Amino acid sequence: MITIRISVKFKLFKLRWRNFLVNKIGFLIPFFKYSKARRILFLSEENPIAQTQLFPFFFYNQELSKKPIVLRELPLKLFKHNKHPYHDPVDIIFLQTWFDYTTDEMEELIISIKRTWPQAKLVYADWFANTDLRYADVLNKHIDAYLKKTVVKDFNEYNHSTIGHTLLTDYYNHLFSLEDAEFYFKVPENFQEKMFLGSSFAFADYLLQRFLIPFPKHEIRNIDIHARLAVSGTPWYQGMRQQCIDKVKNCASNRKLVSQERVSNDAFLKELLDSKICFSPFGYGEVCWRDFEAICTGSLVFKQDMSHAICSPDIFIPYETYVPLAFDLSDFDEKLEYYLTNDEERERITRNAFNRLHNYFINDDFLHDMRPLLKRLDL
Repeated sequence: MITIRISVKFKLFKLRWRNFLVNKIGFLIPFFKYSKARRILFLSEENPIAQTQLFPFFFYNQELSKKPIVLRELPLKLFKHNKHPYHDPVDIIFLQTWFDYTTDEMEELIISIKRTWPQAKLVYADWFANTDLRYADVLNKHIDAYLKKTVVKDFNEYNHSTIGHTLLTDYYNHLFSLEDAEFYFKVPENFQEKMFLGSSFAFADYLLQRFLIPFPKHEIRNIDIHARLAVSGTPWYQGMRQQCIDKVKNCASNRKLVSQERVSNDAFLKELLDSKICFSPFGYGEVCWRDFEAICTGSLVFKQDMSHAICSPDIFIPYETYVPLAFDLSDFDEKLEYYLTNDEERERITRNAFNRLHNYFINDDFLHDMRPLLKRLDL
């Protein structure tokens, strides 16, 4: 265990130095001119969530393939301005974009990439919070694979229109009687064959390290419910989050509650270490930073039912790794009372959740999960 932790710290040091270079000068060193290694280029978005999707590939760069490979990263904005040293042939490109591209803009971008590296296989790395597949139709004929961090379990759900972009927006727009546009994102019949589930939040460096230490059991936790929740946003999001805040406040008159206002990340994690239950509702997507932050601190995750979606690693096993709540929170009071008065059951679930992520890193499960994608890319 100590050897693994030292190895991880060394890898994280190298990755932070790599990130510093990318952020400062926009790219790493060019590909080695005469190397026979396969060249993989990541066209990335400068966003913390987007970065956690690509982070594990650099973290495991030596273990990814039996074939020699070399990885480089280039912010997409620099590619679009042609400010980079990667004009020689590339074998594989991972592309991230923002989620507000029009169909024409996406088509134009893909054509530009194909023109620059005509022989490269192309993977679209969808880092969005939403579970929708808004670019499936325009991308399908261009890409070899589609990597996404959270998907709907029943793929048939993608064949229906929604009020707003996703199943979440559809549910809450109806619940709160909100007006929103109707969307239908066409998904080609063969598209599911190109889809692969990838990791995200778990690989934030400040979280990864915490999952390699022993389970943070605290005999005494002074905060009953931790729920620092932002509320302002789009109408459906604001309605959903306000519902959560109201529910917590209404049932917490005799409970120690921490809610609202922002604090530093260190202070936030310190609070969670002292919290019995962390209420981690949906954000703009199902999976949130807070889910993993709660698990690494031994705080029990309360969250709306995740049975319709899946992420990797799968940390949402009902009553084994988290406590599912009805979307309308009608069962919140009952479940809160039960888990605040059953310490052993609460610790059982929190320990299960922690061990699931602990073992994910100890066993290098990311590499196993990525084998189908790597096989498709001939790595």
